[in-house]
Amino acid sequence: MDKKKAITLVGFVLLCEIVGAIGSIFTVPNISTWYYALIKPFFSPPNWLFGPVWTILFLLMGVGLYLVWETKQKKYSKQRKTAINWFIVQFGFNLLWSYLFFGLRNPTFGFIGVLFLWVSIAITISKFYKVNPKAAYLLVPYILWVSFATILNYSIMVLN
Repeated sequence: MDKKKAITLVGFVLLCEIVGAIGSIFTVPNISTWYYALIKPFFSPPNWLFGPVWTILFLLMGVGLYLVWETKQKKYSKQRKTAINWFIVQFGFNLLWSYLFFGLRNPTFGFIGVLFLWVSIAITISKFYKVNPKAAYLLVPYILWVSFATILNYSIMVLN
C-alpha cells in the first residue's frame, strides 16, 4: 500500500471514529444515571463493554468505506456513489439512535430509531457488496451487534 492510500485509509477510520464519538455526547452522561436506573434484561452486557465494541465497529466501518472509496473502476461509479450515500444514511441513523435512546431518554423512540438503523445497515451491506464484497463483510459484525442492540432496546422498552 502506498503512502497516499495509507493516509486515506487512516483518514476514513478516524472519520468514522470521530463521527461515531458524537453519539457519546448523548450516551456517556446518561450511563451512570438514567441508564443505570433502568430495569434491564438478564442478557444486558456490562456497561464497560459498549465503548470497546463500538470502537472496533467504527474501525471496521472505516476500512469498509475505504475499500468502497478505492474501487474506482468506471463500471462501479454509480454503484459506488449509491453505496457511499447509504453509508452516510446509516451513520445518520446510528447517531439518531443515540439521541433518541439516551439524549431523550426514550427507549420507545430508540426502538423505532434502531429499526431504521438496522434496515439502513442491511441496505448499505447490499450496496457495498456490489462494489466490493470484502467491504460488505466488514459490516457484518456491525449488523450483528445492532441486531443484539435492537433486542436489548426492545427488552428495555418493555421492562420500563
